[in-house]
This record gives sequence, C-alpha cells and structure tokens, in this order.
Amino acid sequence: MNWWWSVLGGVLLIEGLMPLLLTKAWRNIFERMLQLRDGQIRFIGFISMLFGLFILWLNR
Repeated sequence: MNWWWSVLGGVLLIEGLMPLLLTKAWRNIFERMLQLRDGQIRFIGFISMLFGLFILWLNR
C-alpha cells in the first residue's frame, strides 16, 4: 500500500510542476482543451492510460 502512496505522490509532484513553472503555457493548454469535443478528450485520456500501463508493464 505504501508503494501506491509513493506513486500518487510522484504523479502529483510531476503534475504540479507545469502550473508552477510554466503558468502561461499551462493556462493556454487548458483553454485549448476546453474547445475540444468530449470524444477527443476521452481519446487523449485513453492514450494516456495506455501509455501509463505500458510504462508499468516495462517496470514489472
């Protein structure tokens, strides 16, 4: 269980770097994402999930 907390902490750390260091770029990305259709956002989420699973599979 501690491993999952470490993974979650790492994800939050990485996710927090973009708004901290590149605030304007982060805001522009979110403004552009608001213009996407639901299916496009789901596809991006699906691809991200597959990439994450691939990374986990490589590190097994």
